[in-house]
Order: sequence, then C-alpha cells, then structure tokens
Amino acid sequence: MAMWNPWRGCHKYSEGCQFCYIHKGDARRGVDTNQIIKTEQFLKPVERYQRGARKGEYKIKSGQTVYVCFCSDFLLEDADDWRGDCWRMIKERSDLHFIFLTKRIDRFAACLPEDWGDGFDNVTVGCTIENQARADERLAVFDALPIRHKNIICQPLIEAIDLESHLAGVELVVVGGESDREARPLDYSWVLSIREQCVRQGVKFEFRQCGTNFIKDGVAYKLNVRQLCAQARKANIDT
Repeated sequence: MAMWNPWRGCHKYSEGCQFCYIHKGDARRGVDTNQIIKTEQFLKPVERYQRGARKGEYKIKSGQTVYVCFCSDFLLEDADDWRGDCWRMIKERSDLHFIFLTKRIDRFAACLPEDWGDGFDNVTVGCTIENQARADERLAVFDALPIRHKNIICQPLIEAIDLESHLAGVELVVVGGESDREARPLDYSWVLSIREQCVRQGVKFEFRQCGTNFIKDGVAYKLNVRQLCAQARKANIDT
C-alpha cells in the first residue's frame, strides 16, 4: 500500500465535511486548508532510484495499491491544471492499482483524459455520500459513468440511506461514522440496513468505523477515537 497526495488542501463541500479531519488538523497547525498547493510528492508514482543496485527501478514496487488524494479531492476544480499529468502517470504505472474517493462525482466526466474509454482497469473510484439527499444526487450520476471499478463510501454516515437501486456494478460499499467530540450520531441500525441491501445485491460490504457518538439498540455510547475502527471490526459484519 502506498499514499500519493499530488496536492493538498480542500474546500468543504457538503454536510459530511462539517467535522473534516483534514480541516481540523490544519487548523491546529495554523494551515489554511482552502489554499490548494501542489506537493513535493507530485511525481511519486514515477520516481525511480538514481543510484545503487536498484538504479532505474520505480520506487513504488509493482503490484501495490496506491491511495490517491486522501487529504484532498482528486476532482477538485483548483487542481484542473495538474490532473492531466496525474492521469498520464496512472496510465504509465498500469502495474499499480489507484484508488481515489470524491464528493465531486458530478465533475468526473469533465476531468477525464481523452483515452479513458470505458475506464482504466487500474483505477477504482469511490463516490462518497453521507445522507439520502447526497446519495440520490451523486449516485444518479455515478450509475451512468464509465468506470470499471466502483465503490460507494458512506462515511461519515449521518442518517439512514436507501441505496439499493444504485448497487449494480458496485464492487464494495464502505460505512463509517463521524469522528469528533461533537460528532453527529451513527445508529447501528443504519449500518445493518445498508449491509442488508448489499447482501441482497451481492455487493461486498465493510463496516470501517463506529462513530464517536454511537447508538445501538437505543442506547447511546461515547467512544474514544482510537476505539472506532476496532469496535467496528468486533461487530464482525463485513461480507
């Protein structure tokens, strides 16, 4: 696994961004998250060793999964001038698998390289949704896009969602709660409902993390941030 953040910074975009961990972390460091800048690792996928026994080899080994723009959004409008170079690197490294998540799926068609066709086989796109309104809005677009590998990311999940009619062609649905002392509650019944929808449609499901404010069987729990992923794993409901 490798991380590739060709740029950093982002703009809050919808309800799910209210307690964004990137904005919170930047605020603690006095960094303006709304300033979008190209990073020093922009060329990371195609960097090669310059000396020694491995001279000329790519630094990222073949076969790895590369998580892209996990401190921003790959479809961010501010990065339009840089994205073409990223697509070229992604195509060059066909031996790697790239994953990016986006709340801006409506921009996808306008951000594609000319040779995209029906999609690059080494790219997975995750459409992020947080409530029913965003599910209806974004998944209607996502359904029709030419993408070979599709995931739906319900994180942070802030209300019950019916997405079953949008699961055709989706490989994985991920659900997770919000992480913040003021986090909006995650009700376990919402998680189980999405799981049942996935099971009926034969789509893989993953419960990635509980919410800081977690409700199960009508009982409210306050969880430490460090417990969120571990508690989700203990539920043992991944398919």
